[in-house]
Amino acid sequence: MPQLAAEQSPTSGKPTHHQNDRVHTPTRPDLPALALFLLVSFLGAWLVASPLWLSGQGLATPGSTVLLIAMMFTPSLGVLAVRLTLRRNRPNPPTGFRSPGIRRWWGWALVAWLAPLAITVLSLVLATAVGSYEPDFTLSGLSQLIEQQTGAPLPVSPWTIVIAQLVSSLVIGWLNVIPALGEEWGWRGWLLPELLGLGTWPALIISGVVWGLWHAPVILLGYNYPNHHPVVGLLLMVCFCTALSVVLGWMRLRSESVWPAAIGHAFVNAAAGLPVLFVAAGAEIDNASVGLLGWTGWVITGIAFLAGWRLTKSRTPDPAP
Repeated sequence: MPQLAAEQSPTSGKPTHHQNDRVHTPTRPDLPALALFLLVSFLGAWLVASPLWLSGQGLATPGSTVLLIAMMFTPSLGVLAVRLTLRRNRPNPPTGFRSPGIRRWWGWALVAWLAPLAITVLSLVLATAVGSYEPDFTLSGLSQLIEQQTGAPLPVSPWTIVIAQLVSSLVIGWLNVIPALGEEWGWRGWLLPELLGLGTWPALIISGVVWGLWHAPVILLGYNYPNHHPVVGLLLMVCFCTALSVVLGWMRLRSESVWPAAIGHAFVNAAAGLPVLFVAAGAEIDNASVGLLGWTGWVITGIAFLAGWRLTKSRTPDPAP
């Protein structure tokens, strides 16, 4: 696997640079640029989501899906704002958008494509083991849900729908890559490298916290965690985003490209609805403890990250934090 571009100087302990580096590592954060990026990203998110608040219908507002997709592009607007104003006449550090060649990151893209589905399934196994999830492999919950939505019994076996959904999560998820890139170009493409002067781990964690807080306009309306108080939901989202940020950021830095992170983000979104497929009729799904959004998903994600980190560490030197 490719090594991170940022390395520790043996004398100063600070990141050093090489002419062919593709991951920009400033010695300290550019505070004006960070402030402008965050202002545009956060203000843009609130402006895009404002119809959901003003309508009085929240997430049930007609066209809400379009607004949620549009909101995903506001971090990219933050990058453009910095480039077109504060850094208009300065060279722009690489953001991983123009990749170093697919041969350098195709393996990471493969992991980003397949891992979300596998982690989701394993998280359901863990949630079942601890009593947080009640599966039923006769698919009574799925049958009940579809009958409630359509008003008619299922014309096919529910397993046909499950197989179609699983295949869809691996295929249709590619349609999510461009909206996901709208976020990832901002979070992992621009913000993460800008924070690397603080150290690798602080940069990964801080960028994850920022990412989680950015979701506030929709999380406070009950998105993702409808069973919890909005503030608790936001805290849960911050935890989820921080955990996922470590993985996506690690792939971004290792691959020297933002594309694996965008692919991973896209397929995390595609796998989010899988717990609904296997739940028993009448059982409640609490996203705080089930699937990628819940603590069981965070645990499995952490284990997968540690396994991948150990594997790649044995092949390439790991950057000092």
